[in-house]
Amino acid sequence: MTILVTGAAGFIGHNLCLSLLARGDQVVGVDNLNDYYDPMVKHARLERLAKFEKFRFAQVDLADDGALEKAVAPDAVTHIVNLAAQAGVRYSIENPRAYMRSNLTGYLNVLEFARAAKNLQHMAYASSSSVYGDRADGLFKESDSVTKPVSLYSATKISGEMISQSYAHLYGIPLTGLRFFTVYGAWGRPDMAYWIFTEKIFKGEPIDIFAAGEMSRDFTYIDDIITALVRIVDRPPQTPKKGDVPHEIYNLGNSTPTPLMDLVHAVEKACGQEAKKNFMDKQMGDVSKTFADISKAKAAFGYDPKTTIDQGIPVFVDWYKKFYNI
Repeated sequence: MTILVTGAAGFIGHNLCLSLLARGDQVVGVDNLNDYYDPMVKHARLERLAKFEKFRFAQVDLADDGALEKAVAPDAVTHIVNLAAQAGVRYSIENPRAYMRSNLTGYLNVLEFARAAKNLQHMAYASSSSVYGDRADGLFKESDSVTKPVSLYSATKISGEMISQSYAHLYGIPLTGLRFFTVYGAWGRPDMAYWIFTEKIFKGEPIDIFAAGEMSRDFTYIDDIITALVRIVDRPPQTPKKGDVPHEIYNLGNSTPTPLMDLVHAVEKACGQEAKKNFMDKQMGDVSKTFADISKAKAAFGYDPKTTIDQGIPVFVDWYKKFYNI
């Protein structure tokens, strides 16, 4: 099988490629290598992947019509995992057009590629816990209504799910949407809180803490996510009845909301020093809480996340110190 991974130089994409290559799959990775965060991190990830004979990379802007088809022959691909996206809730307020271009136009072009791929068996794609909006109580279930986005980023992810439903219905493309809940770990994203806290602590700079008493997140360690993704690649949605649409959506979280200050303390402990803190009001577009109901994913493919914040954050900090030679 040949698996196309979009966003291959990204955090989740790079780790997924490593696991697929380790089990012997042929992997084609594409990424536009934009400068939303330090491209040096992306190039370092690609250097790790380049050591595998079965990995091929192409720099592609998915929002350019036809660019993906020029780089990769559709009929050569049996599976697709679309992880390419413009990430970040707060940046969507500053640069909304980047989200429309990447998360809507770019995603549509991947679906058109999938429609032309005659040997395609399954396509999985990244969605987000942000589709649930700003909710204070209760588990977030896949069956919940998702019609109240509080940021443009979340609106584009809801739109992606709706577009996927239409393509699965119209063309019979087997599609699986994955609502990720605050994925963290080694080789992570420099725009995320745990990375920013670590960086500032080692630099002796104060960290900004927004709505400290109000915020909690369902932090999910990268290894737990990758274990699930590898299983999902091999399990397209089933359509036992005529007329069923081959499209499923799953939460991939830890099902353990962690208060923001617990994250801060975990980072401080792993860094071996206390942070200077600036306490600030809630930012526009942020949600107060995320809390994944993972029962559907557990029943479907044995999803069972194991890693706690107290286990995962020290691994990240150790990696960070080695990566930056601290």
